[in-house]
Amino acid sequence: MEVVTQFNTELKSILGFRPPISRAKMAIITKLAIKSAKLYKHVVMHVERFIAKCPPDFKVPGLYVIDSIVRQSQHQLGAEKDVFAPRFSRNFSKTFQQIFECTEEDKPKIVRVLNLWQKNGVFTPDVVQPLLSLAPGINNKLTFSKSANP
Repeated sequence: MEVVTQFNTELKSILGFRPPISRAKMAIITKLAIKSAKLYKHVVMHVERFIAKCPPDFKVPGLYVIDSIVRQSQHQLGAEKDVFAPRFSRNFSKTFQQIFECTEEDKPKIVRVLNLWQKNGVFTPDVVQPLLSLAPGINNKLTFSKSANP
């Protein structure tokens, strides 16, 4: 339980900095979450609570925390043994309603993460599609720019 407390402290320390979150800070938070895999319900609860209570500027960094934890968990434990993705997806509708309370310029970043999740198989399309529908007026299609070099 001590690791979960450390995780929560690190997560809350994000509020002491201006977004974006540094790669090192994200790595620390993710590492503590993976260490706490046996207490994954607590980790998920702390992240969801952080997103619910944080100011609008920190909604997208909260989403990035979810993304980092889930992808790292699937990488280290394997997709079949990942405990974080199923647990986060239980409250995704409510969590994403709170995430969409972010600033207007951050909303396309949310759609980008959702499209990357779908493209890379982090979450199934039946999980991602309802979340994309929560983003009215935002281009829900991922577009790739063509590079100048062939």
